[in-house]
Amino acid sequence: MRLGSCEVLVGAAADLAVVREQLTERFQQLTGCRAKFVLGSSGMLAQQIRHGAPYDVFLSADSQYVSQLAGAEWLVPDSVATYAYGRLGLWSKTRIAWAELTGERVRRIAMANPAHAPYGMAARQALQRAGLWAKIEGKVVYGENVRQALQFAESGNAEVAVTAWGLIFNNHGVLVDQHLHAPIEQSAGLTRQGNEKPASRRFLQFLMGAEGQGILAKNGFGPVARRVKPGGR
Repeated sequence: MRLGSCEVLVGAAADLAVVREQLTERFQQLTGCRAKFVLGSSGMLAQQIRHGAPYDVFLSADSQYVSQLAGAEWLVPDSVATYAYGRLGLWSKTRIAWAELTGERVRRIAMANPAHAPYGMAARQALQRAGLWAKIEGKVVYGENVRQALQFAESGNAEVAVTAWGLIFNNHGVLVDQHLHAPIEQSAGLTRQGNEKPASRRFLQFLMGAEGQGILAKNGFGPVARRVKPGGR
């Protein structure tokens, strides 16, 4: 996929599905440049970058994937920044509560695959800390990412989904206690290809600035406690 110098290809974690249109529209209004999002689980996107996928910017839901890629110089180390903190949420058509997950009413619980999805890891950890995992593990069905996990519940293939709060915060979701899991620190970085494009650096600066942070905050993402100014050439 070949993009112009004023176009940015963003490999983005699936929890950004709801907010991507707002981000891309505002970025274009401010800069005249276009940003296109390709959504997926953070682990799968990281693997694609290692295999040469033509992303300019990587928006991960897990800072570890970004750190690993920067350490191997697939991402520009000076560009790495924490852009948001994610939260977990519970969603069902029938407003199932956290305490009801072990009951007979719930036959299937959807969540993202912990093998490559940070929200899946957080969901499993939250259920373990709540003392529920051993009781419900046999009910769990895995989606490739948080969007697919939510789709399982929306379609009736699961009674409930443990998914990203950013996907359900305005759709009768139930926020999961953040103390039940490690912080979901979401990090970004420029790829080597993206570092050659001023538009890519401008997108990352936009995301970390007041405009981008305001959009994220309005859409269920926690504030960034520590900002790092994106670098690059």
